[in-house]
Formats: sequence, structure tokens, C-alpha cells
Amino acid sequence: MKIIPPKPFTFEAGKRAVLLLHGFTGNTNDVKRLGRYLTERNYTVHAPLYKGHGVDPKTLVQTNPIEWWNSVVEGYDTLRNGGYEEIAVAGVSLGGIFSLKLGAERPTKAIVAMSAPAIAKDVDSLQNRIIDYTINYKKLEGTFDENMHNRSKIAEIVQMPSLSYLQGMINETSAKLDNIQTPVHILRGLQDDEYYCESADLIYSSVRSRIKSVKTFVNSGHILTLGQERELVYEEIFRFFEGLKWKE
Repeated sequence: MKIIPPKPFTFEAGKRAVLLLHGFTGNTNDVKRLGRYLTERNYTVHAPLYKGHGVDPKTLVQTNPIEWWNSVVEGYDTLRNGGYEEIAVAGVSLGGIFSLKLGAERPTKAIVAMSAPAIAKDVDSLQNRIIDYTINYKKLEGTFDENMHNRSKIAEIVQMPSLSYLQGMINETSAKLDNIQTPVHILRGLQDDEYYCESADLIYSSVRSRIKSVKTFVNSGHILTLGQERELVYEEIFRFFEGLKWKE
């Protein structure tokens, strides 16, 4: 089966702009429902697609975290060049730490960090994400073979040398969290790995924002925007943005 690659998207509505960021090995479909929800409530949203994501695994492993980050900056600049003066950012998983990195380095109206990693993960854990991505991709395109595509064989073929750099990027961003003073809302799922719950506490204690909060979703796992409580997540984000003082 031919897989139609996901694309960046922009939904234009009001003057308030939100940049939406997906996770590592994810794509813009992870945040599209949230985007439509916000657009229906008069927010303009834009979601960039990180280089190499949403396509075949061999293409993904040839990219690196710097290129993914450049995709984020290009997305931010897309909104800026569109005339939007106030830009909030919301991201899930890697998109969450990218949201914080953006908030530490660029003017942002507010930040929503969902399931964000604030402590470097080990390379083996990240490599397993690549293996899972490869298996799922081959199943979607109908080329998966249990004998040819077991995890050990995939691990030999599909390796990403730049994963250690991703560790450093996460640590570097965590070290800059005290530069953030804009409002921050941190969301986490209680069914997620404890690592992400601990990261949420670290983010909360590190940012210097006067307005900061943590919300836990009891029945949610890692990708909060797609979980069973996703509608509650969308409403939580909307209410957070609505509580800000935007320029009219």
C-alpha cells in the first residue's frame, strides 16, 4: 500500500497564533485534532513537520536533531512572517522540549509542554523508538515480514548515529529553563513512563515564570493529544490560552 506522507498544516482564524509541535518519530497528525479544536475557537495554528519524519525509516535516520529544530524555527518564522505578533507554542514529547527551547530563545506568548523529556534518555531507549517506527511503517505499507523484520535485524540495519546529540540537546535545554519567564503549563499522563512525570516536576521547578502550572491526566499515556482524554486535553490548553492577556 502506498503511504501518503503527512504534511505541515496551517489553519487560519483569529489574530492569536499557536505553533503546534509533534514528537520524535511522530508527525503532524499527532496534533491536527488539537489544531482544528483551537481554530474552531478563533486561533490560527501552524504545525511544521520535522525533516525526515512521516516518511520511510531510512530517510528518517539520515536526518538529525539540528534539522528537526530548524523545522521548528522555520514554523515559528512562518507565523512571524504572516504578521502574527504574539505566538504561543504547544508541543508533545520532543515537541514539548522544543517548545521550551523556543521559549528560552525566542519571544513566545506562552508554552504548553506535554509529556516533555527534561532529562536525557539513554540511546537504547531512543533507538527502540526507531525500531518501533520501522516496524509500524512496514506494516502500513504491507511489506512487513516477521522473519526478515524482527527487532534484532532491524536494529542492525536502521541505526541513527545522531541520537547521542539529541541527548545533549535535551540537557542543554533543561539548563536554560531558568531563562523562561512567559506563562508555562505542563501536562502529563499518569499512565506514561515515570521518567516523563519526573521531567514535569523538573520543568516546573526550573522555569522562572510567575504563571506556571502542572496538570495530570489520570487515564492518559504519552501522546496526550491522541489518548482517551484528548478532548479534556484540548479544553485544558484552550482555557490556559484564554486566561492570557492577548493584544486585540
